[in-house]
Amino acid sequence: MNPDDPLLKILACPLDKGPLHLLTLGDDEAPNSGAEPSAGEALYNPRLHRRYPIVDGIPQLLPSSGEQVTEDEHEELLKRMVP
Repeated sequence: MNPDDPLLKILACPLDKGPLHLLTLGDDEAPNSGAEPSAGEALYNPRLHRRYPIVDGIPQLLPSSGEQVTEDEHEELLKRMVP
């Protein structure tokens, strides 16, 4: 997913309906949700500390698809968020 993709402006977290931020993750940091995210990308909700994978270019935005991250991961992900 491209950081300039207009889809990013309308996607919202399924839990709090707030905006999501695009993350580009390294291979060793990609979420392990059974399906590999496309090029290590995910959408992140910093308010709830939840990460949603992007699989084959499609954001997986079901509440059950989100992964809760630890406080340490949260701090690292804040540094990696694409502006």
